Parts: sequence; structure tokens; C-alpha cells
Amino acid sequence: MKSDRLLSILLLLQTRGRVPAPELADRLEVSVRTVYRDVEALSAAGVPVYAERGRHGGIELLPGFRTDVTGLTADESRALFILAAQGAHAALGLDAALGSALRKVMAALPAPHRPAAEVTSRRILVDATRWMSGPRQSVDLEVLKDAVFSDRRLRLRYRHSGQREPRTYTVDPYGLVAKAGVWYLVADRRGAPRLFRADRVRSARLLDEPVRRRPGVELADAWEVLRRQVEEREDRVEVTVRVRRDRLDLFQRLAAAQLTAPPDDDGESEWVTVRLAYPALGAVRQLLAFSDRVEVVDPPEARAELLAGARSVLALYQGQGPADG
Repeated sequence: MKSDRLLSILLLLQTRGRVPAPELADRLEVSVRTVYRDVEALSAAGVPVYAERGRHGGIELLPGFRTDVTGLTADESRALFILAAQGAHAALGLDAALGSALRKVMAALPAPHRPAAEVTSRRILVDATRWMSGPRQSVDLEVLKDAVFSDRRLRLRYRHSGQREPRTYTVDPYGLVAKAGVWYLVADRRGAPRLFRADRVRSARLLDEPVRRRPGVELADAWEVLRRQVEEREDRVEVTVRVRRDRLDLFQRLAAAQLTAPPDDDGESEWVTVRLAYPALGAVRQLLAFSDRVEVVDPPEARAELLAGARSVLALYQGQGPADG
């Protein structure tokens, strides 16, 4: 677009000083004649730019002229160069575009702000993936992204957790959400909001039909409803446990998704009380991994479930003969 080209010329002249017209034409992939026309357009808009022809000529801004194209403050400049969730850009195929955008912003920054922005990009790194989350299946977001940006319906083959065979759905996408390194498709199915993990999508096909979203509902609205449904499920099982102090830090890291409140820690006791919530009673068997370092206090059915799990493990090993070979 011409407006993008004019901005690029202005930024290049601000950072480089005099630039030969052929070089500008080569960088912008246009003809030299187009460059001169763009320079005339900048001049007509009040930008003090001029061209000198000849062997040592070029296009240049009047000495001392500078415009803060972005209007950014120093803190705003730093904020832009903290690249949160870098994997998100790669998953969407936008890594190159991000790099190009940041170079343009760097060129447009007022000179006093550039060192701080550059140092920030080297000193601050945000990795949104949780520790010990395990290897994740690669996700192809291309079709999902196309549906989101083209406002078209999707036909999904989707495998739910705990099910072996995928099911088929026709959905109306609102957008994509990356949460702690996991991508989700937020969409309506039959007028109700639904959440689909991208790594469980077995196949996706764009339909010719336009998307049918509920009037006035945006991605953030639908996501908030779904997020609260996950976090505030009425059928979840609330469990109180005691954790030995020497395993408390590790326990909090591994059970972070189930914690409902900070531990009741007086800083001295050998055992610390922790409150958790699980989506189903059987999920409390996760606590078997902590052996005698964690004790379920309440409810009684959670204790019984854990005892049943421990007996199953014991029976497995008592009945198993020596391994062959």
C-alpha cells in the first residue's frame, strides 16, 4: 500500500540520512519513478524532503528535521520489545512479520529511547510454557487461523479427553486463545460457546458458509464464559490434604492447576494444609505420586479413592512375576 511505502521511506531517511533513489526503489521493490512520486507526496504533506540528482545525489530530509512517528514513551518502547509467548508467533506463522514490525518500531523510536528498547529485548524473555508440562503434540493452526480471519464456519473432527474416537462438529469460530502454551479454539456450536483444544483436532475443513456468531459477542466475552465454566465447575471435588514441609515447594509446582488457595502455613509445623479441587473423584489418585509425603484429610470419599488406588498398585506388583530377560 502507498501509505506503508511512504512511512517506510520516512523511517529510512530518518535513520540513514541521504539515500540514493535506486537503493530506496530496490528496498521497496518499486521503480525509481515511483520513489520520486512518493517523495513528492511526502513533500506535499508537509515533510521537508528533497532530492538531489547526480552521481552523489540522493533523497534526504532537511537537517534537524525529525518526527516521532510512534509517539511512544520510554516505558512503552520497552514494553513492545518484551516478546511474550514467542511460540505463539511461530505457531501462527507470524515470526517474520513480528521481526519486521519491531525493526520498523525501532527505526521510528526517538533516538534517546532506542538503547533502552534494544537492551530490553536482550535482557527480558517471557516463556509461557509451564515447567515439567511434558512434550506436547505439534499443532497445525493453519486452517483454524484461516477460519478465524475469513469469518467462515468450520467442520471439525475432534477427539475429547478420555475418548478413543473423534466426533464431528460444525462450529462458528470467535478466535484462538493461547493459555500457558496450549492453543484453544473458541467457537459456538448450535449457539452455545464451546472450547476445543487445538492439539485434539484431528482434522479441520473450512466451509463456504459465513460464520454465525451471536450478536454483540466478541472473543473476550466468549472466552470469559468458558474460562469461568472450567474454573468454577459445580461438580468438582474439593480436597483438603496435608503435605510434609520438605515436599511443599515441589507439591505446589506439580499440583498448581488444582490449588484453590495459598497453603495454611505457619512456617514451623512439619505438615502444611493445602486445599485442592479436582474435576472428578478419580483424579485424586494423582496424589499417589507423593507417597507418604501427602495425606488426604477430607472428604472421606477422596481418602477411600486414594486407598483403593494404593491397593490396586499393591495388587499389581504383588501379582507380577519377574520380568523376562
